[in-house]
Amino acid sequence: MLARASRRASAAGRAKEASKAARFASIVSKPAPFNKVMAANRGEIALRIMRGATELGCQTLGIYAHEDRFSPHRFKADESFMIGKGLSPVGAYLSIPDIVELAKQHDVGAVHPGYGFLSENANFADALSREGITFVGPPGDTLRRWGDKTMARQAAEAAGVQVIPGSEGPVRTLDDAKAFAAEAGYPVIVKAAHGGGGRGMRVVRSEEEMESAFTRASSEAAAAFGDGTVFLEKFVERPRHIEVQILADSQGNVVHLFDRDCSVQRRHQKVVEMAPALHLPAATREAILRDAVHLAEVTRYENAGTAEFLVDTSDGKHYFLEMNPRVQVEHTVTEAVTGRDIVQSQIQIAAGASLHELGLKQKDIHTVGFAMQCRLTTEDPSANFAPDSGIISVYRSANGPGVRIDEGPGFTGATITPHYDSLLAKVTAHAADFDASRRKMIRALREFRVRGVTTNKQYLIGLLSDEDFASGPVTTRFIEEHPELLDARAERERNRGERLTRYLAQVTVNGPEPTLGATGHPPAAADPILPTLPLPTTPGAPQPPPPSLYSIYKSKGPEAFARAVRASKATLITDTTTRDAHQSLLATRLRTRDILAAMPAMRAAMPNAYSFENWGGATFDVAMRFLRECPWERLSAMREAVPDVPFQMLLRGANGVGYTSYPDNAVHKFCDVAVRSGMDVFRVFDSLNYLPNLQLGMDAVGQAGGIVEAALCYTGDVTNPVQGRYDLDYFLGLARDLVEHGTHVLCVKDMAGLLRPEAATLLIGALRKEFPNTPIHVHTHDTAGTGVASMLAASRAGADAVDAAFDAMSGMTSQPSLGAIVAGLQGTERDTGLDLASLAPVNEYWEGLRQVYAPFESGQLSGSSDVFIHEMPGGQLTNLQFQSRQNNLADRWPDLKRAYAAANRILGDIPKVTPSSKVCGDLAQFMITNDLSEQEVVERAESLSFPSSVVEYLQGYLGVPPYGFPEPFRSRVLKGRTLPSGKTHFEGRPGAELEPLDFEEVEADLRKRFGERITEQDVMSAVMYPSVFADWSDFVAKYGDVSVIPTRQFVSPMRVGEEVAFEIEKGKTLIAKLKFVGEMDDSGQREVVMELNGEVRTARVLDEKHGAGRAVVARPKADKANPAHVASPMFGACVDVKVAVGDTVEVGQPIAVLSAMKMESVITATRRGEVTDVFVLVGETLNAGDLVANIKPAA
Repeated sequence: MLARASRRASAAGRAKEASKAARFASIVSKPAPFNKVMAANRGEIALRIMRGATELGCQTLGIYAHEDRFSPHRFKADESFMIGKGLSPVGAYLSIPDIVELAKQHDVGAVHPGYGFLSENANFADALSREGITFVGPPGDTLRRWGDKTMARQAAEAAGVQVIPGSEGPVRTLDDAKAFAAEAGYPVIVKAAHGGGGRGMRVVRSEEEMESAFTRASSEAAAAFGDGTVFLEKFVERPRHIEVQILADSQGNVVHLFDRDCSVQRRHQKVVEMAPALHLPAATREAILRDAVHLAEVTRYENAGTAEFLVDTSDGKHYFLEMNPRVQVEHTVTEAVTGRDIVQSQIQIAAGASLHELGLKQKDIHTVGFAMQCRLTTEDPSANFAPDSGIISVYRSANGPGVRIDEGPGFTGATITPHYDSLLAKVTAHAADFDASRRKMIRALREFRVRGVTTNKQYLIGLLSDEDFASGPVTTRFIEEHPELLDARAERERNRGERLTRYLAQVTVNGPEPTLGATGHPPAAADPILPTLPLPTTPGAPQPPPPSLYSIYKSKGPEAFARAVRASKATLITDTTTRDAHQSLLATRLRTRDILAAMPAMRAAMPNAYSFENWGGATFDVAMRFLRECPWERLSAMREAVPDVPFQMLLRGANGVGYTSYPDNAVHKFCDVAVRSGMDVFRVFDSLNYLPNLQLGMDAVGQAGGIVEAALCYTGDVTNPVQGRYDLDYFLGLARDLVEHGTHVLCVKDMAGLLRPEAATLLIGALRKEFPNTPIHVHTHDTAGTGVASMLAASRAGADAVDAAFDAMSGMTSQPSLGAIVAGLQGTERDTGLDLASLAPVNEYWEGLRQVYAPFESGQLSGSSDVFIHEMPGGQLTNLQFQSRQNNLADRWPDLKRAYAAANRILGDIPKVTPSSKVCGDLAQFMITNDLSEQEVVERAESLSFPSSVVEYLQGYLGVPPYGFPEPFRSRVLKGRTLPSGKTHFEGRPGAELEPLDFEEVEADLRKRFGERITEQDVMSAVMYPSVFADWSDFVAKYGDVSVIPTRQFVSPMRVGEEVAFEIEKGKTLIAKLKFVGEMDDSGQREVVMELNGEVRTARVLDEKHGAGRAVVARPKADKANPAHVASPMFGACVDVKVAVGDTVEVGQPIAVLSAMKMESVITATRRGEVTDVFVLVGETLNAGDLVANIKPAA
């Protein structure tokens, strides 16, 4: 019964085969050359073979390794079968017995090997021939002649074709290699005797390089071709690589399909190929074509082949290089310009057709136009072209007139493995001439979208756009001589949708970053209403008195600005909504996109404002640290939105915008860059009112061309003689010093809201009387609820400008209400000139927006008059409330306020403003956490582990407080502690003792770590906040520019079905929709499925709360900033470890060898020293950035 069933199945199979054959025969009028053609390859060339065979009426059969079971070439074949069970991914395609047996079993008439793998293996051709199966290519003897590069040289010499001087035969030992090089002279090139494609090739320029190059070339050749034999040639330094496509039949007829230029190469692998060769002298072209045909004729060549030549640009001579007895990767450009199908010609010639029968006569073959091909690969140009692997989340190909795409393994959802060649697709552009073809290629590449793996797309676009390439022709040294093309960071930066989706997925699973502090109520569901107001110059709008303060400053300078301010009858307003107000109320969490939305209306409502305070201080730090934005980009965008109102920032004197002292040249450079980036008014203050620090900041601003607004940091109460220290004489004395040093504007900076109305009248009146020509600007906080009264009093006493915030962002720890001040002065001689009706729409926007920022509200419901006791600055009061909740001290908030007052006394009763206020706050929290009284802190000072900010304050890092350091507290704390200089503390201004910064060195270090696209502004960010900048840069590399994401989705998880749209640049909008969040898998990850502009995107996100325990332990990562760390440059398997713990290594000495995509890469030592750790074993798989070894520097 089983036998009968088997016979029935066999009969059914034969009937099915007959049906297929009949169907395919109907496609063409001529008989099919073979009933069935096997594509014994993978990827794009397998697809190319199948398409060509199908058009000829042949059935197709594909083969695939287990690792390729989802590759497109498997599904494009009429039949496909897995091969190589138990073999390596590459070994499967090299298994001659398996492939021949499969061909026999399935009635294959011909096998096309494509290129690579077995395409030049004579044993394969012979094995097929013995079974009566046709090998589509030259016969075995021809393959042996041309596949062995040494035999090929001998054949060329016998035919009278000139060759490059080289070894007479295979070079089997290192000594023989060195002997040849010594005789021929360096440089030489080591080449695989079998195979091609740039595998097994190394240029050697000195004897010291020979051992490594010889070993690697042999090993790589063995891995790629199954034969590690190599030979050597003299290396021609600046050649063009020209090749000729030939076709030959079994009757001895040979034609050429003209030439190709393949000079643009990397690692001897072609990157861009062109046909015909550009600007090749006619005589040279004719000679090369003649030599190629002659060589094929005298050697009785058969089928398709490519004769390769080097043209020495120094003398124009050409040399035969090799004959590739197979179809070339770049055959598409020849097909484009000649209109001849090379793959079909191969199949037909293999079936016995003559060139005449195929209509291939030399006189009838011509070229039309110009074509070029680029290879789109999964390689990272910025990491020395390390192959990448992973899952393709988006794959969108190019198309259009004159563009041909030969696609390989790429599609959305495809897994790119490290086992094979990195070729993703071949792009061929055909046009009338070279430049039109080049432009068409650039267009086609730009249409490609590949996400999930790194590609060389941007590198190719940069190469094609290069002026030297565009003016052509180029030599094989082109890429080597243009290292600037290797900056592919732009490609990663423009991979925007993928990275932003990854961030949205991360927030969906885990919520926002914990450090962001979005712990309050969820954001409001309604968006704020965007205000619209006509500009003052629009008909119907109030006209401002020209010229504006901004235009006066820009045209006549800071002194003219100061005179104009002083001459103003109106009380001028600085709006703090975009900086200090949200710092005080919302922990500085306002994002750039929400600020920019209000700018046009604010500009229209306040055209004659003294300034918009929008930068510096905590905003600089928080932008990078928590909001993941660039503060410089915020400044630039705001300046574009408001081109005619002065911008104002806080400069912490010698502390810049940081929390410590910097070298003097760092502060000067920062101010210079800030002015050139759009900043105008610099409120220069020092947290201790330390004059030398103030003077340094003033000098830096003045030399940069900015407006110097030097500040008196107010503390105490000038109306209370009992408080004593900070009386009227103290502030007048400090003011004299600042005016004498050249300040343009004098500022009273009341950080805590201690300036009561009576004190404002007294202090401002005294300053106005003594400095009648100097503008006075007053800043306060409304913590106790006295802010509006104090600002009205200051105005009446002679203040030229006061700070205020829009009503919805005012009050409590923020600035006084703008609307209340405007109304309070309305109709008086100090009327602000502002219109409450115009301010109202802007205020409504801020009111609505504040509800979106509900997660950051401090919970404060009213003012607090106890500020007159603890003297805590407004912004710090909000921050300390937030920190107390994070540190589980919320129930001790009243104690913390009392501890703050005690800490101030311990520290010597100092002005409290960032960073001195932070010192006071840190000490207060330290006291509460450790249950220490004021007396215990002083008495136990020698044994307590104080916060570093307290120690540094006492060491003088911030300068010297007005009445000196507290003793004996200071001496007790510093006992046994020293500065790097060996001193116990600084003697004066700390910056004066610091070495100047080398900005070029800083920039070079940043470029080394983060890529070439480092700007002058980035350098200053890194100088002010080194670790914060590094962390922000790493975040952006992973998630992109998240500032474009709406705030609601930035701070809270999306819901399934929720859709959000946001603009990533003008005219480009992304629409993201959350479709699905999966269950947690065994590794603790969840699959998040989203739609991005209608395309499905998936991301796997670790559930950090519930899945951390399930996560697979990752290999340690190298720290780019740690010179002791040696990192893996790419994904790959370790095939050799060259060192052991305790070894001494030199720079460049091999540490380990990786293999990926059939290419080996040597990981070398980056410093001289001793190997203290080795983190990899032979056979282990590494990812790019994995830690390989630690090297301790040599003594």
